[in-house]
Amino acid sequence: MSGDARSIRAGRRTVRIQRPGKVLFPGGSGAKEYTKGDLADYYRSVAPAMLPHLRGRPLMLERYPDGIDAQRFMQKNVPEHYPDWITRAVVAKEGGTVTHAVCDDTATLLYLADQACITLHRWLSRTDRAGGTDHPDQLVFDLDPPGDDFSPVREAAGRLKELLDDLELPAAPMTTGSRGLHVVVRLDGRAGFDEVREFARAAAGLLASRYPDRFTTAARKDARGDRLYLDVQRNAYAQTAVAPYTVRARPGAPVAVPLSWDQLDDPGLDARRWTLADAAEQARTDPWAGLPGRGRSLGPARRRLEDLGS
Repeated sequence: MSGDARSIRAGRRTVRIQRPGKVLFPGGSGAKEYTKGDLADYYRSVAPAMLPHLRGRPLMLERYPDGIDAQRFMQKNVPEHYPDWITRAVVAKEGGTVTHAVCDDTATLLYLADQACITLHRWLSRTDRAGGTDHPDQLVFDLDPPGDDFSPVREAAGRLKELLDDLELPAAPMTTGSRGLHVVVRLDGRAGFDEVREFARAAAGLLASRYPDRFTTAARKDARGDRLYLDVQRNAYAQTAVAPYTVRARPGAPVAVPLSWDQLDDPGLDARRWTLADAAEQARTDPWAGLPGRGRSLGPARRRLEDLGS
């Protein structure tokens, strides 16, 4: 029985979770079963840690109304039936606009869970900052390994941190809940997307040139061989990255989880180390607490990068 509905209080609002017993993550083959109610409870528990990473950011919603083994919907536009208290962001696209949902509070997070939105993909820019959605306040390096072995990811993250330290850009790692890691740099939001992506491409290119047998910037899979791909394509207008603490649509419900750099030394770590069952514990530790509160300018870092590459 999936159950008719369940009400959850979130601040001033009460959100109804329809059919909370609906199975979204089937069990079997060592994977645990999770329902829509489990998903809602998880997102409610991590909301204090997750919402600061979502507020003001347009979202792309990855929905599975009939569970992860059924059809997937990638949703950008907000449907008319969404309640009016959910924040919207109207952003430009070629030939028009798109109206995205923005998750500013726990009630919205729960409502999205009720819509079987398993994974939240966020923009790297915000609507509530100077420059708006044209100017990202985050830069993301996506470390994409050639297989499921996590050791190349750990090595790449360490080498990338060394380079970013030389550039005086504080950064933080995050498991993706899939195979690799994201390394996130906070920016001051002054540079536009083209400038940020060009910087990321140059930094990744320098790292690949230092370790040509280990890393590559080749976008085509058939050109990578057994090298880890340093992907910077998310640093473009209207591109998204998985949000911290979001659940991924994979068996066992793995979660994208922020890490401290020390946690990369754990030999048991991999991209799916945390799941819906235990990621809330990591959320309470605030692994990114050591990052500066203000983002960095790319200007000085670009000049340092040019010096390193000359």
